[in-house]
Amino acid sequence: MSVHDGHRDRLRERFKNHGLDSFDDHTVLELLLFHAIPRRDTNETAHLLLEKFGTLADVFDAPREELCRVPGVGETAALLLKLLPPIARRYYISRTEITGIVNSARRAGEYLLPYFFGEQDEVVYIMCLDAKCKVLCCKLLFRGGVNSANVNVRKLVETALSFNATSVILAHNHTSGIALPSPEDKTTTKRIMEALSAVDIVLADHIVVADDDFISFSDNGFFR
Repeated sequence: MSVHDGHRDRLRERFKNHGLDSFDDHTVLELLLFHAIPRRDTNETAHLLLEKFGTLADVFDAPREELCRVPGVGETAALLLKLLPPIARRYYISRTEITGIVNSARRAGEYLLPYFFGEQDEVVYIMCLDAKCKVLCCKLLFRGGVNSANVNVRKLVETALSFNATSVILAHNHTSGIALPSPEDKTTTKRIMEALSAVDIVLADHIVVADDDFISFSDNGFFR
């Protein structure tokens, strides 16, 4: 057993006994990298990652190509680091889906927030509900802002019809960190509301997410 093996065993035992709360950020990275870098000291690599990118979040959000430029980080380690945000997002989503009744703007926002966790792109989701406000689906429709040419209203309506939805909640995020709806958001919302109304489906709300915050069009009187 090498000195590195002994160090790894000690860190693993520390995690088993005390969890990550006793770790600083570079030690968290060091422990994680054990699983991608089996025969090399990962302490220096963890320090280099934090020196280059700044924080744990910045490391996980960094482009794969940039991660691979850090000495000691190969393709396998970079892929492991890039897995963390989407795995965390799936974890949060799976916990939210336990209760599938969305009967208020607050509940809609709480249900939808996990879908945007760690997203660096603007994305658009559709949530389809039945007459009792039970969630029939929550699907990613578009990658690109709600105002972009990627928003195909026909596809949105077809998705709602395919799930026999009674009502729909639209959701998208602002990567700027500001949840306030833009004039373009409002224009697009009206267009979608009219298209759904034509097939007897109600647009119940439009949720705009920014980081851990959200704004509801319904709560702000848009549909009155």
